Amino acid sequence: MKRRTFIKTAGVFAGAGVLGGLSFPAIGQQPIRLKFESYVTETAGPSWIDRWFLDQLEERTDGAVDVSRYWASSLNRVGEHLPAVRDRTIDITLISPGYYQADVPVTRGLEWYFRMQRADSLLDVCRDVYEEFDPLRAEWEDRHNAKVLYWTNWNYAPMITREEVNSAKDLEGLRIRGYGVANDVIERLGGTGVPMAAPEVYTALERGVLDGVYGFDFITGISYKLHEIAPHFTNIGDGPHAPSAIVINTQVWESFPDEVKAVCNELVQEIYDEQYSKIMTEVLADYTDKALDEGVQFNIWSDQAQAEAKEIVQPAQVQHWIETIAKSNNIDGEKMQEVIARAIERHDGSGVLLRPEEIAAQKNS
Repeated sequence: MKRRTFIKTAGVFAGAGVLGGLSFPAIGQQPIRLKFESYVTETAGPSWIDRWFLDQLEERTDGAVDVSRYWASSLNRVGEHLPAVRDRTIDITLISPGYYQADVPVTRGLEWYFRMQRADSLLDVCRDVYEEFDPLRAEWEDRHNAKVLYWTNWNYAPMITREEVNSAKDLEGLRIRGYGVANDVIERLGGTGVPMAAPEVYTALERGVLDGVYGFDFITGISYKLHEIAPHFTNIGDGPHAPSAIVINTQVWESFPDEVKAVCNELVQEIYDEQYSKIMTEVLADYTDKALDEGVQFNIWSDQAQAEAKEIVQPAQVQHWIETIAKSNNIDGEKMQEVIARAIERHDGSGVLLRPEEIAAQKNS
């Protein structure tokens, strides 16, 4: 639905004072007010997409929807956002499954490395699995009273280290801060995974407590200035990083007039069609320029080193989820992974979002 169509249709309903059973915000009345919170800052990786969505939602509804934005856990602490949206303390939020491992066991079946190449394709894969695998959708909508508006992710997560690493062998014995399933990759490749809150990482690198960081997306790594201590940013062949979701309280969604739902759906489709890759291409290019100016050393493992790492991690990582998490939660893990494999086959070849080291190579060519 184009914006002019929405305004025209909304105007008719507003004149009658009702839109979809709700009082519509005609002149002098209040708009639909929504409360959005993210546990990260407004310049973190996914936030660029989220800000676009929220801005466009207000613009294309001609102010009929008004969104208050709360960044960096200004209302709820990290790990509290899933119950907050479930209980309608907030209306919309970003959920990264790694912070809710016991609460979203099905969604954890979407967390893996070394299976895809492009971050924009990962959005399409997650969307398809959400639509096709009922237990995934039920986990959000029935268990947590939240509808996934759109899937997002943390683009690419280089191995960030103080010294250069060129293969899994070079990681042996290194202490690497990881997040969620990234810790599993570190351990499988021979490193020592160290859980640590993000604000503590810079100091830990500076003091030599850590040898590196994995599971920070590139944008966040540069924003946290980790390259000042650990300048080596390495692509180990792992693919896109950390699927996450923007979710809305189910009752809030159901209360929307059809015209507002239509605008939301239009925006979501645009994210999947081109906006994610368009916005993130620009952001990654800007941060790559900054990284190059400030001394980041980009590195890519050889094809052999990448293949060896993949063989170590997969399919063992996925099988571990099937045998432990899926079985203990009565999830048909094999079936879910079959759905995922078909979605990967459909979408991975169509991804266009370059990794930062590829962008850097283009700039230096």
